[in-house]
Amino acid sequence: MIKFRNVFTILFLLPLWAFSQQDVSKLLADKSISTINYAMKHPMHDWEAVCKDVNAVIVLNNATKSIEQVAVSLKPQSFDSGNANRDSHALEVIEALKYPKITFVSTKIRTVAETVAVEGSLTFHGITKPVTITATRGEAAGKLVFEGKFDISLTDFQVERPSLFGLKTEDLMKFKFKLIFK
Repeated sequence: MIKFRNVFTILFLLPLWAFSQQDVSKLLADKSISTINYAMKHPMHDWEAVCKDVNAVIVLNNATKSIEQVAVSLKPQSFDSGNANRDSHALEVIEALKYPKITFVSTKIRTVAETVAVEGSLTFHGITKPVTITATRGEAAGKLVFEGKFDISLTDFQVERPSLFGLKTEDLMKFKFKLIFK
């Protein structure tokens, strides 16, 4: 009788589990139009670099249309500032050969209207720190669009600030992103 109950329980719960798994979708960012940019300031000039090779996925609850999970991964060498010397120096400073990926994984997501606050862990230069990223959520041509900004301190991630003519950059890297999901 015990074996029958266990089999019955499994047979009863399995369809419920399968149904609950169908209630979510994994959506990948459209790499042809999604971007992440960073901006930095130096006493002599400011610059911005763009990454068009963004690997991002969200888990969307189909019933509530809420985001349940976010994960982003990119390679530092995929950023382009339009100046090969600057990009090469940036890769040296952040030790891109030693730390070839920058990742973010959410731990908590709160949504109010079109604003999404995503708490998670950012791993940069081999160091993982908690960050909160705020984005606006919209729709365009049947696609989900997330746009937002966040800053990080190079010092917090033990990155030596780049310098030019003996003058160092500001400590903040300012990021902005536009992620578009099909």
